[in-house]
Amino acid sequence: MSQPLPPSIHVLERGWLSANNILFFEGENATLVDSGYVTHAAQTVELVGHALDGRRLRRLINTHSHSDHIGGNAALQAAYGCAIIVPAGLHAAIADWDENALLLSPLGQQSARFQHDSLISANNEIEMGGLNWQTLAVPGHDMEALAYYNPEKRLLISGDALWENGFGVIFPELLGEADGLSSTRATLEMLAKLPIDLVIPGHGKPFTAVDLAFERAFRRLDMFTADIEKLAWHAIKVIVSFAMMEKRRLPQADFATFILNLPFAADVNTRYLNLPGDQLTSRIERELLLVNALRREEGWLLAG
Repeated sequence: MSQPLPPSIHVLERGWLSANNILFFEGENATLVDSGYVTHAAQTVELVGHALDGRRLRRLINTHSHSDHIGGNAALQAAYGCAIIVPAGLHAAIADWDENALLLSPLGQQSARFQHDSLISANNEIEMGGLNWQTLAVPGHDMEALAYYNPEKRLLISGDALWENGFGVIFPELLGEADGLSSTRATLEMLAKLPIDLVIPGHGKPFTAVDLAFERAFRRLDMFTADIEKLAWHAIKVIVSFAMMEKRRLPQADFATFILNLPFAADVNTRYLNLPGDQLTSRIERELLLVNALRREEGWLLAG
């Protein structure tokens, strides 16, 4: 990354299971975007506390409501008394704690329940770190997701709408809830028109090779649009990998049952792949071992 971030922005790069945490310094106060996964919540509180260096965490803002972005909300609010602000379209799902709408139950994931204090809508502005950020609707991976764009510094906080090597799984398409493929294309086309020098993604390091990232994202989207089964297979592998990272290890003999008990994997297989259970599970195991997302050790399967 050749372009440094403004001194008022500090990125805690987390990877998986937790999304990145983006901290904005505002004099004696601070704002945080996204809070990681619930099993990392104590670590998140510690990391954020160290970075705050005596400042007060005033606000916590989410890009969207997936478990790896909201899992530390409750712990951070308990530790620092911060107000929680979520995208407006998520009001009912969070207020009612609808685990299906939040994709917790379908994906076999968890999060500590919290209540938000206010909402943020698309096509507005918010000040963070002494900079004015435009709020952009970026449906696709999550239909209610927001990105944050600062035109002065040409910075984009993209959440899971754009990564250096793609974007987040297009869940709405696979679950039959919305036209996620066309929404993802519209989102990428909108973002690609913005003057952007640096992207702070939900996962991975901030990057400046923005044109290359868009090229990769569009190629990936074209592939999924041409063959929905590729999207389905990719999504199942991602969700199983995530579940195994949380589980850490599992007896190899229990792996097939573990997969078939993930509602999302079973549902997407039925909708798009129609593979017999033994073929589905053996293929997942084989392919995840090939890319080192899993490894075998004395009768166990361990997350890579």
